[in-house]
Amino acid sequence: MVILVLNCGSSSIKYQVIDMEDASSKLLAKGIVERIGLPEGDLTHKPVGKEPFELHQPIPDHTTGIKLVLDALTDPAHGVIASLDEVKAVGHRVAHGGEFFPESCIVTEDVKAKIRSLFEIAPLHNPANLEGVLSIEKVLPGVKQVTVFDTSFHQSIPAVNYMYALPHAYYEKYRVRKYGFHGTSHKYVAKVGAELAGLDFHNSRIITCHIGNGGSVTAILNGKSYDTSMGFSPLDGLVMGTRCGQVDASAITFIGEKEGMSYAELNTMMNKKSGVQGLTDISSDMRDIDRAYDEGNPRAILARDMHYGRIRKFVGEYAAEMGGVDLIVFTGGVGENSCEMRESVCTGLEFMGVEFDREANKGARGVNQILSKPSSRVKVAVIATDEELVIATDTYNLVK
Repeated sequence: MVILVLNCGSSSIKYQVIDMEDASSKLLAKGIVERIGLPEGDLTHKPVGKEPFELHQPIPDHTTGIKLVLDALTDPAHGVIASLDEVKAVGHRVAHGGEFFPESCIVTEDVKAKIRSLFEIAPLHNPANLEGVLSIEKVLPGVKQVTVFDTSFHQSIPAVNYMYALPHAYYEKYRVRKYGFHGTSHKYVAKVGAELAGLDFHNSRIITCHIGNGGSVTAILNGKSYDTSMGFSPLDGLVMGTRCGQVDASAITFIGEKEGMSYAELNTMMNKKSGVQGLTDISSDMRDIDRAYDEGNPRAILARDMHYGRIRKFVGEYAAEMGGVDLIVFTGGVGENSCEMRESVCTGLEFMGVEFDREANKGARGVNQILSKPSSRVKVAVIATDEELVIATDTYNLVK
C-alpha cells in the first residue's frame, strides 16, 4: 500500500512516499518544498534509485506545493508511481492534539474542528498541519487521511506530572497543563533502543533525549510516557536553538515591565531570540556554537555547557522519578550526530551505573548503536529516529 507522509510547516512541506506491507516498508521517494509564499519557492525531490530533481518557481500556498509534489511523484523521468491512483492514504504529522487525541486517527470533520480549536495553543504548527489536510482534500479527493499527533504518546503522563501549580480554574477553562512534544520520536527510539539493549519495552525504565534545534527529554516507564521536559508549548525544558527552555516566569514579567513589551513581544523573545542564539549572539545552530567553543569564545562555552548540563539535569530528575533507569537513548539531529554532546551528558552519571564507552561513541553518527560498556548497569544507545515511518505505520494500520 503506497502511503504519502506529509509534515507541513508554516512555509515548508517535508514528504516521504513509503510502500507499506504488514511486515515491511520500502521508501520510494522523499523531499521537501521550501519558501512557500515567498517570491521564489523550491522543490527538492529525491526518488530512490533515480537522479534527484529540483524545481525553482513561486509556490504561493500549500495546495500548490502539494500539487508539485504529486506531479514529481508521477513524472516519467523522476517519478516513483505510475498514477496517483496508487496513493491509497495520506498520513499527516500534527503538532498538538490537546487532550482530544490519545492516539492517531482517521480524519473526519470533527477531527479537523478539534485541530482548529488548538490553533491558539500551537500557532506555529497546527494551522500549517491542517492546511496540509485541506490541500489533500482538494488535490486527492476521496483518499483517506490520518493524523498522527506529537502529543498523543504523552497522554499517559499522570496528573501529578502534567498539572501546573496554578489556580485550578485555568485548567478547567483553558486546559492549561503540560502536553509534551516529539512523542512519535520518543516512542519509536525507545522501542528500537529497548530491542537493541535486550530489554522488555513494557517492563523497563527508559530516558529518551531527542536533541535537535528544539529538544526534549522523556521518561518512559513500562512502555508509557511518564514525564517529559516540554510543557504547555514546545518552549519549556531544555536550552534550545532559539527557545529559552525552563526559566523563572517572574524574570519574564520583570523584563516585560522594564522594556514595555507586549505579551506577543515577550512570546517572540522567548521562542525566537533566546536559547543558544540569545546567549551567544552568534547562531542558533549548534555546529556554529561548537566552532566558537573550540575557538575559546566565552559565551559559546557558557551556552554549550548550559545546553549539555540541562540535558544531564533532566536525565537525573527522571531517573529519580522512575526509581532508576535501564536505558538512556540519544536521537534527533544533534543527538544522532554530536559525539561531544553524548559524552558530556553521560560524564558524571557513573554514580547511577552508567559506564560510557568513549571509543564506541567516536564516529557514531546516524546509526543504531550501544554506547555503553558491556559491564554497564545502565545501557546507553544512539538511535536514528524515523518519525515518517511511525506516521506511515499508523496510517497503514488504520486504513488497511
